[in-house]
Amino acid sequence: MDVGLALFSGFVYWLSSCKVGYTLESSLGSGLFIGFMFGLFFGDMITGLALGASIQLVYLGMISTGGNMPADNALAAVIAIPIAMKSGLDANAAVALAVPFGVLGVFLDQLRRTSNSIWVRKADELAQKGDIKGIFKCAYIYPEIVIFFLRFVPVFLISLLGTDSVISLIESLPEFIITGFSVAGGILPAMGFAIILITIGKPKLLPYFFIGFFAVQYLGLNNMATAIFGTCLALLVIFEKSKKEA
Repeated sequence: MDVGLALFSGFVYWLSSCKVGYTLESSLGSGLFIGFMFGLFFGDMITGLALGASIQLVYLGMISTGGNMPADNALAAVIAIPIAMKSGLDANAAVALAVPFGVLGVFLDQLRRTSNSIWVRKADELAQKGDIKGIFKCAYIYPEIVIFFLRFVPVFLISLLGTDSVISLIESLPEFIITGFSVAGGILPAMGFAIILITIGKPKLLPYFFIGFFAVQYLGLNNMATAIFGTCLALLVIFEKSKKEA
């Protein structure tokens, strides 16, 4: 049992899903950021970022329509990344391990939403009395306390009691099962790209996608070079559009 790792995992999950800073929520809850945090913890930044990026690809095109969360990529990353780093799983197998926990996170979020209805009714009562401080507490303080128990405590217990068990189970599995996990995990990121294609699947936008794809495949550009060229291309389009409007 690693109490330090359990405390750290619980803190990272709470940080990634707390509602204090809406502008940072999507970044703090991304697999890449969580991989960065665990890379710092284990002293292996490259592996942490690689695992985080692989998990993030699965949820690349995820859209929370109406605020409803289809999957919890933060919980998936918080559970799977430390297990993979301790057991030596490759990125694809870690992705396959992460997905079920992403589904579990949806149920935790439903509990959060249900508890919020209590504070909404309480805030209505306080509004009739003109209690501004009480309304503030119902809007920020009380929900954050509930979120702490819903986020920190489950991950702390899973990491404290279940990580070693999962690692022991993985180490006892036959090689062909681990290979199956890797193959399945390798397919899942393609689903993230497929969702992105559906999202930007307008005829006038698809050429940009294929330009980037074939630039990587045939010109051998790395991610940084592709991002720089993509930014320059986007700026050219914006400048040209502004010139026409003027």
